[in-house]
Amino acid sequence: MKFPPAFICAVMVAFATLAPAKDAPSDVLPATIHPSDRHYIDLETGYLWKVGGSTELNYGMVPVMLTWRSPEVFGLDFSDGSKLFVRNRISLLGQWIETGPENHYFGLMGAPSIEWWNAAGTWSVYAGIGGGAGWIDSQGVTGGQGQDFTYNWFANAGVARAITDDVQLRVGAMFQHLSNRGATDPNPGVNTLGVTIGLSWGF
Repeated sequence: MKFPPAFICAVMVAFATLAPAKDAPSDVLPATIHPSDRHYIDLETGYLWKVGGSTELNYGMVPVMLTWRSPEVFGLDFSDGSKLFVRNRISLLGQWIETGPENHYFGLMGAPSIEWWNAAGTWSVYAGIGGGAGWIDSQGVTGGQGQDFTYNWFANAGVARAITDDVQLRVGAMFQHLSNRGATDPNPGVNTLGVTIGLSWGF
């Protein structure tokens, strides 16, 4: 497995920040502004390895996602003050194909973001499943993607922790499927799985 040096450094910083410690101080987030009431902009990257699909070619990909998350759409409040809720999520995806016949993929993805937050609003667990479409620079290689227009499907899960009033660190896992849904024959879809890390800004 190959890891880009910048990604290795980012993961080390993430684990240092997420190391076990006392519950974050109450002033990390103002008590009057819960994360469910805010918009967020997320910037995330990571590395995805091929785990399946109909192609026999090897793939390694570096996604970069710029995401908007809306305030809560609906949710459930618990007696301890914690909260489970759903918000909208829309992402612009730029993906460098580090291993594989293609070079890059650009797409749009949408999904609900399901999040549980502790009572203080200082850390959360999140997950989501969604998809979209985009364009890949298909190369006409046997086993490569059959055309430029390509659909995407993804699932992700992870944890987020507030590091200032407005900024959160996110560390997670992501599964991605790329294919053209049978528009070409053969249709060599590819499945990848990997890790992601990023920052979120609330407003």
